Amino acid sequence: MAKQPRKVIITCAVTGSIHTPSMSPHLPVTPEEIAEAAVGAAEAGAAIVHLHARDPQTGEPVQTPERFEPFLRSIKQCSGCVINITTGGAATMTVEERLAPVARFKPEVASLNMGSMNFALFPMLDRHKNLKHDWEYAYLEGSRSRVFRNTFSDIETILTTCAENGTRFEIECYDIGHLYTCAHFVERGLIKAPILIQSVFGILGGIGGHPEDVMHMKRTADRLFGDSYQWSVLGAGRNQMNVGLQSMLMGGHMRVGLEDSLWGGPGRLATSNAEQVEKAVRMVREAGLEVATSAEAREILGLKGGDQVAF
Repeated sequence: MAKQPRKVIITCAVTGSIHTPSMSPHLPVTPEEIAEAAVGAAEAGAAIVHLHARDPQTGEPVQTPERFEPFLRSIKQCSGCVINITTGGAATMTVEERLAPVARFKPEVASLNMGSMNFALFPMLDRHKNLKHDWEYAYLEGSRSRVFRNTFSDIETILTTCAENGTRFEIECYDIGHLYTCAHFVERGLIKAPILIQSVFGILGGIGGHPEDVMHMKRTADRLFGDSYQWSVLGAGRNQMNVGLQSMLMGGHMRVGLEDSLWGGPGRLATSNAEQVEKAVRMVREAGLEVATSAEAREILGLKGGDQVAF
């Protein structure tokens, strides 16, 4: 009997807190837009949707549970996809603010950043001169002197708060040292297998997007975690599809979405999150692999199920 093709989990991060509304008219901002984008991404082939919230008037990142609730309920009603809520929020927020939606809604998956870092957004000001909202310039320029705080205490607070909720984590690692931080919490029993490592490439302040960087991340994760983890990647900006393709060919999964890249091709904005998912689906299939369904992703990652969340 022929060997069954490996399943690749596609995650779609639909809006994030990196890009601002002036950068693309296609960036989801309102609850309705975020819900529509998430459902569209799931219908296109994403097993998991990764979610942030924004002020519906200005597009500024917000992290109050009240801003999340409308689109969480709408997505759940319309789709069986896995819902992943950020605890990264934005670098301007406290860890208590960032944790609030996950603590309240108890999702199947939450993101979790593995280290404090410089998270530089200010270079985007060179490309985007005409900003619609007052907050955008201060937010982007402020990243020149801002540290994205994720201390050991912060990480432990998030892990212990979610310990009784059955929420598992998308462990976001922006550099090699973040893998060792994850290993520390694995050794302490606060992170348990199967571990989902989301390696992040191409953010100024973290590891780059060169193929050697990707290989170094994978080799290190293999050495630290063996067969107890699943590896996924996201590439920022122009790194998105190249890094995703390399991950697939190395046995991993991939994340796309307008949080990570606004582009649909060289010099062309993506018109939707679904457009990027559709491209990822084609890449998976043309590589002789299969796209994992949400049910298959739940099995691979050991998730509790969509009926066990609090929304």
